[in-house]
Amino acid sequence: MGARLSKADVTALLHRWQERRPDEQQKLFEAVQGELHRIAEGYMRRERRAHTLQPTALVNEAYLRLVGDRATAWDGRTHFFGIAAHVMREVLVDCARKHRAAKRPDARKRVSVSHLPDPAGGHDIDVLALHEALEDLAALDARQAEIVSLRYFGGLTEQEVALQKQLSPATIRREVASARFWLGQRMREL
Repeated sequence: MGARLSKADVTALLHRWQERRPDEQQKLFEAVQGELHRIAEGYMRRERRAHTLQPTALVNEAYLRLVGDRATAWDGRTHFFGIAAHVMREVLVDCARKHRAAKRPDARKRVSVSHLPDPAGGHDIDVLALHEALEDLAALDARQAEIVSLRYFGGLTEQEVALQKQLSPATIRREVASARFWLGQRMREL
């Protein structure tokens, strides 16, 4: 796994890679691989046992999607890892959809997406129901949905989310509490 670099070092690599400097993509991957793998392991730790996707494959798929989108302007390390976690969630949602399509249309498998507590307050969650609930929340309150994504799926601390969103940690706590309640109610409806 890549060596642990400071936030400033990762941010500098992200900016150099965006400037299309040669060899920066490999340096960037080496710098972020360990943290991406940690996030992926968290996602996979509570996935269904027969899941065919491994953490390394999740990292690779997410990274390919991330670097394939040169249009994204990274604000820094925290922004990159927040988006990386969102992309990993999208990969898992795609896998869950394929898995569900292979079975009866009404069969819903309960799969958990994170080693962190379920943002809706439960333990084992349906990744597709959570995805739909987060999309519904984003339609009502985009900031709250993004805060939940950064906190629970990005694995960012309260302070890192506050810094990224330029809000106080107390505001982040209130937004997360409100979102957890709303997501819990919405997921019971789905």
